[in-house]
Amino acid sequence: MNPKNTVFDAKRLIGRKYDDPKIMEDIKHWPFKVVSDNGKPKICVEFKGETKKFAPEEISSMVLTKMKETAEGYLGQTVTDAVITVPAYFNDSQRQATKDAGRIAGLNVLRIINEPTAAALAYGLDKNLKGERNVLIFDLGGGTFDVSILTIDEGSLFEVRATAGDTHLGAEKILTTGSSRTWLMNTSENTKKICVQIPEP
Repeated sequence: MNPKNTVFDAKRLIGRKYDDPKIMEDIKHWPFKVVSDNGKPKICVEFKGETKKFAPEEISSMVLTKMKETAEGYLGQTVTDAVITVPAYFNDSQRQATKDAGRIAGLNVLRIINEPTAAALAYGLDKNLKGERNVLIFDLGGGTFDVSILTIDEGSLFEVRATAGDTHLGAEKILTTGSSRTWLMNTSENTKKICVQIPEP
């Protein structure tokens, strides 16, 4: 075990400024060190007696590089193009930083798409569709809980109409706290409010 050198949650840092209140709160709970480098967060890691600093984009690029290698091993050919998914609540800065991470990993990022849209595509919700439909996507992930409402139109046009959730509720939180039931109930209430606001097509 080497908690100070075990980096995770880079997605919570990517595309944000160091003094972002959300980062300030998260830093309290991480075993690794995060410092400011000209206002941008950098993750400190000890390697061969030296302290190295990595931008969140660099950490994410390492994950993408590993995924690229795994895909190439499975497909038996070189992978150059990629579509990368991001949470629906990611802003333009976070999306651009994710694209930069893909470029660092040697990928040509064709598109950045919202995770609920990717889930809908993966389940084939765009197939055999007549007209327009609203679809509720429930995503309980490793670190976040998201509920999104998509409008899916004939011809595979996806539009995220609303999204809500808890950026700190996921399997990680459920495994470490007994109070997740309260969060789920609160999130459920928020979801009901959003569902009421979305008119039927």
